[in-house]
Amino acid sequence: MEYIPQILFLVMLIVGFGLFGKSAMRIRRNVLLGRDIDRKDRASERMNLMLKVALGQSKMVVRPIAGALHIIVYAGFLLINIEVLEIVIDGLLGTHRIFAPILGGLYTAAINFFEILGVLVIIACAIFLYRRNVMKIGRFHSTEMKGWPFKDANYILIIEIVLMTALLVMNAAEANFPDDHRAAGPFLISGLIAPLFAGMSYETLHLIERACWWAHIAGILFFLNYLPYSKHFHIILAFPNVYFSKLTPKGQFTNLESVKKEVELMLDPNADPFAAPAEPAADAAPQRFGAKDVQDLNWVQLMNAYSCTECGRCTSNCPANITGKKLSPRKIMMDTRDRLEEVGAIIDVNKGTFVDDGKSLLHDYITPEELWACTSCNACTEACPVNIDPLSIIVDLRRYLVMEESSMPAELAPVMSNLENNGAPWQFSPADRFNWAQEG
Repeated sequence: MEYIPQILFLVMLIVGFGLFGKSAMRIRRNVLLGRDIDRKDRASERMNLMLKVALGQSKMVVRPIAGALHIIVYAGFLLINIEVLEIVIDGLLGTHRIFAPILGGLYTAAINFFEILGVLVIIACAIFLYRRNVMKIGRFHSTEMKGWPFKDANYILIIEIVLMTALLVMNAAEANFPDDHRAAGPFLISGLIAPLFAGMSYETLHLIERACWWAHIAGILFFLNYLPYSKHFHIILAFPNVYFSKLTPKGQFTNLESVKKEVELMLDPNADPFAAPAEPAADAAPQRFGAKDVQDLNWVQLMNAYSCTECGRCTSNCPANITGKKLSPRKIMMDTRDRLEEVGAIIDVNKGTFVDDGKSLLHDYITPEELWACTSCNACTEACPVNIDPLSIIVDLRRYLVMEESSMPAELAPVMSNLENNGAPWQFSPADRFNWAQEG
């Protein structure tokens, strides 16, 4: 009977981490549905960028108040979870505060630091809840944030508050234990609320302490398994997302390989213009110009979608959105993730095979009106705290509209025609292009 708590704890760990692993593998599978792209270059530069942006939160502090509060919550998430290591060891071995006798005074100092950080996390989360629900800051109440996205942010803040509160109450209850039953403490913050439990019997105090102990570890496992269904999966994906982000200048567009090869053939004097093109492999995917659905995007773009924090900084910096256009870069990323989840669900239902459902990212999720509102200014990519690139998706979808559907705003049709016929946007033949220099 004495080993039942350890057995239950082990089962809870196995189930919790097992379910998370299954969800993580599902997301990995979905991301790898995208086209391949090589982002293995400049490894040291990528590592430095990841440490600066993902770990150092360098782009968050552009907005000082929100940035400082986010850093507090982020630091709390990282550092307080060090204590989880002790909880896991205690749970498996049936011990209590196993590090206390080993570390001595250092242990007390560490727990005091964690408690102060825990209080700061509670305050920061409360301010975030106030900003979202009472102040009603505009970027949290856009059309794409209605329903689940708005609730999701509130849920995660409430979970953080509950986890930190359970930790403090656990320590406060133990502060009232008889000396021969108390492994450590009393501590700085929990000592202030310990009088609330004064006068209770040891049995009641022990029950409260154990209930909070189990609630804390169960809450962490719940939080872990909630992440894959929440925007907060960026806690994990922010690091690889920044590492594999674009390092070339933001205004530099990629070339379509198929088009590039055609141009190179046209410019090669030794090329045979009548040579038959190479036959594609039998199992090769159909060649598309641009992207119509999520499978036409590359895996970095799909990882971008799962890494989106839904903070709205991209949209609040978008000049098209500011002037009332329909475009919202945040919605572009959320729509891409939603469609990718839908495609993944279809694959799961059909045992690993995608069956066309008659829908696509373009038109069914993202409209041409949104795409053509984009000025390609890169304000969204500059603002994103985890280096997401919404513009690359917008450009790929617009390429499909132009090159596959011949669909574009009327204002662009003459420009495209001139490019095709004259090799320039202007309505002059190449032979007449230099006439202006000979006048007067």
